[in-house]
Order: sequence, then structure tokens, then C-alpha cells
Amino acid sequence: MNDGETDQTVRPTNLGQIIRKARTDLQMSQRDVEEATGKEISNAYLSQLESGKITKPSPHILYALSTVLAVPYETLMERAGYIVPSAQRPADVKHGRAATFAVDNLTADEEAALLDYLAYLRTKKG
Repeated sequence: MNDGETDQTVRPTNLGQIIRKARTDLQMSQRDVEEATGKEISNAYLSQLESGKITKPSPHILYALSTVLAVPYETLMERAGYIVPSAQRPADVKHGRAATFAVDNLTADEEAALLDYLAYLRTKKG
């Protein structure tokens, strides 16, 4: 393979790579995407998404991108770390509910209290 060729078998894996590939496949510039989204997504913001500086944009932004770039919304949501429907989630992955994503923002005390409460709820199930 020479320097001018790209390997078509390489698949983008992170959110920024997916967005960039979809945009370039459609031969759109970042400004084209900005215009196509009605300036909802600026070309500067899109550049930060594609470079990985922004990794978790809002679902609203992801929806706009999915529409303009013809990428499944679910794919973008999954790559951004949002909830994946349990039917599409690998069997060994336990997370997928909104509450589990809050763990990243908990203090140590809040996490301990939450685990205590969860243990309490589990004792009441019987």
C-alpha cells in the first residue's frame, strides 16, 4: 500500500473517528455540517469532537449529527458512552441504566451511601 492509499478495512472505533469518517465519506467539510445542522453544531465544536477533545456531547448534538451524516443515532449514543439497549449490550456488560452512569460524579460518601441503600433494597426483595 502506498502513502496515497487508505486501508478500507480499518473501521473507526471512537466517536470522533466515526463522525470524521461519515463526514468525509459524504465529502462534507466541517462548515458544510455546520450549515446542514442550521448552525446547531459549529465547525469549531465539530473539530473538537473529531479530534477527541470532546467525547460526550449531548444526545441532542448526536441526533443532529446522525441525521446530517446518516449514521445510526444508536451508534453515536453508544460511542459517546450513553445507554445502550439491553438487547444490544453484550451479556457480560451489566451497566446500561441511567443511574449507573451517575457513579462517575459521586463523592466517596455518596457512593458508600448508595451502596448501603442498594444492599438494603436487595434484602427487601425476598
